[in-house]
Amino acid sequence: MFRHKIPLAWCQLTREKSRLFVALAGISFANTLMFMQLGFRDALFDSSTRMHQNLNSDLVLIDPKSEALIAMQSFSWRRLYQVLAFEEVESIEPLYLGLINWKNPVQKNDRSILVMGFNPNKAALTMPEVNQHLDKIKLQDVVLFDRDSRPEFGPIPDLLAEKGSVETEVGMRRIQVRGLFSMGASFAADGNIITSDLNFIRLFEERDYGQIDVGLIQLKPGADPEKVRQKIDDYLPEDVRVLTHQGFIKFEQDYWATSTAIGFIFGLGVAMGFIVGIVIVYQILYTDVSDHLAEYATLKAMGYRDLYFLSVVFQEALILAILGYFPGFSLCSFFLYSLTQNATQLPVYMTVSRALFVFCLTLIMCAISGAIAVRKLRAADPADIF
Repeated sequence: MFRHKIPLAWCQLTREKSRLFVALAGISFANTLMFMQLGFRDALFDSSTRMHQNLNSDLVLIDPKSEALIAMQSFSWRRLYQVLAFEEVESIEPLYLGLINWKNPVQKNDRSILVMGFNPNKAALTMPEVNQHLDKIKLQDVVLFDRDSRPEFGPIPDLLAEKGSVETEVGMRRIQVRGLFSMGASFAADGNIITSDLNFIRLFEERDYGQIDVGLIQLKPGADPEKVRQKIDDYLPEDVRVLTHQGFIKFEQDYWATSTAIGFIFGLGVAMGFIVGIVIVYQILYTDVSDHLAEYATLKAMGYRDLYFLSVVFQEALILAILGYFPGFSLCSFFLYSLTQNATQLPVYMTVSRALFVFCLTLIMCAISGAIAVRKLRAADPADIF
């Protein structure tokens, strides 16, 4: 019997070509909306934690009033040096963070940029491009520029390739760009520069050298980060907070997901796409059932049970889900994601997990629509229809 159900569902869908096309277009639109919203959400999390992911540390020390990378509170580095009392600790490193105005060397307009400062005698980041230029940032007023920053900062990579160095103004100070690295823009900062801790203090004259934003803690091989974190947390006063490396990443993600409207908006966009898809598929299936109600009634009078009709409608929903999924998937994978990435410099790209997740949502969406649409058929009495 199964081999007779598939042709029936397929024939009913393809009988009205225009209706089938509208249904597939609607499902593709819903899929595209979900893909784009999920892409934006994942880009938000990925871009906002790029620095966190590249930190050369097992544990991180921050002020408990800090909310995110763009809202860090400084604390005394004495707390960081107290950590050296633990035998599991290999080394420590202060990290300075701040937003400051960058002057485009060509167009002369200002734009806010994120500055990261640390002692260049020790690699604070696990980025080979940065570590090979540490000697350069030891020089006064020398910085490294993120080549993946937004283009509004100027054609720094091209100028650097042409001249060997680029001179511009950061804050109220003249600086030189002597090297490049790749980190990328985020929702928090459109661009990034890296320099030494001393150069950082020169840029932020109001900052105290003993007040740091993040304390990086490197443990000895074999030490358990979570156990050491707990020991340090119990030892230090409550004016600092100890996180594991992964905990620091989650700390940033939680801020964007729950403390800002951005995370909610992207989640709402996915929900709206899901609801739109349900409505579109329901309208198509309901209309199809209504158009063939007399035929269904005949089969019902012949002894076919509701389960049979339910299977036919669900097969139609499955066919719509599969055929409608691939146009949306292809549009995002090969066009919209690339367009968005080029326009925003954000890491928007297709992932296997996202593709499978949206496909499952599409199946569920069409199944719900089929379950609602078949209620009219189940309630139909052949005697009433004839």
